[in-house]
Amino acid sequence: MRLVLASASPRRLDLLARIGVHPDTIVPADIDESVPAGELPRDHAVRLAREKAEAIAKAHPDALVLAADTVVAVGRRILPKVEDEATLRQCMALLSGRRHRVLTGVSLAGPGGLRSKLVETMIAMKRLSPEEVNYYASHGEWRGKAGGYALQGYGEVYVRHISGSYSNVVGLPLAETRLMLKNAGYPLP
Repeated sequence: MRLVLASASPRRLDLLARIGVHPDTIVPADIDESVPAGELPRDHAVRLAREKAEAIAKAHPDALVLAADTVVAVGRRILPKVEDEATLRQCMALLSGRRHRVLTGVSLAGPGGLRSKLVETMIAMKRLSPEEVNYYASHGEWRGKAGGYALQGYGEVYVRHISGSYSNVVGLPLAETRLMLKNAGYPLP
């Protein structure tokens, strides 16, 4: 059974390798990831994962297609994937001293249909000083990260509490993903 990963994320590929899963093909899904007015973070994460899986499954109907989308949310607000320092500073100001959620929608499309799952992890960030934000900004590891920080990098020192899946925050909840693959008949080590 062929497995197609509908993501260009090196973190997702590394996470899959941890559980002995090596996709046969990587085909990033090119879909509109904008947030429609009124769409809640949970719905957004699951919708994007489904749309990515469905888009790639059309070209690979006999394979399993794994797709995911990770969203960082403060209340109903979805934080962007940070590409510039000004946006990073806005995100850090919003996250400083507060709790937020990391939501990952995971979808698996294949001959047996489409399955989706939402995994939520709660994070409490310490109150950040201007010096800490400046130091983190100088790292650059925040580029392209939802909410502007990498839990698997230096950003971890700012987290005072995590409740839920660590791998979910990195980009793919491994326990749930493994179970989805197993239930779809994918051979696992």
